[in-house]
Amino acid sequence: QVQLLESGGGLVQAGDSLRLSCAASGGTFSGYAMAWFRQAPGKERAFVAAISWSGGNTVYADSVKGRFAISRDNAKNTVYLQMNSLKPEDTAVYSCAAAASPFVRLPPQDDYKYAYWGQGTQVTVSS
Repeated sequence: QVQLLESGGGLVQAGDSLRLSCAASGGTFSGYAMAWFRQAPGKERAFVAAISWSGGNTVYADSVKGRFAISRDNAKNTVYLQMNSLKPEDTAVYSCAAAASPFVRLPPQDDYKYAYWGQGTQVTVSS
């Protein structure tokens, strides 16, 4: 059973940067796409970014494109989300997820295609 543990959240000011980490354990990490989703208070969970199993393909939500970068280190079973130029509207609980199917070339953006989820880490951006 894959377990995911996020870290790196916190309270920052607009314009600051944060790097989130998601450490995987209990299963095979390297063969699966990974993604970050976020959920703001009163809103539905939203896709943020995803990376293919090899790291060769990435996809981003339009709202974070050019500001956020997803990466992975398969040797460390860890996926990262570098968040720059943070805005108050980025405030949310950020969760990482591992895809249900292995070796998919294009990382999916739909949350139902992810089988394993972390508990989330809070990111708060003040104006």
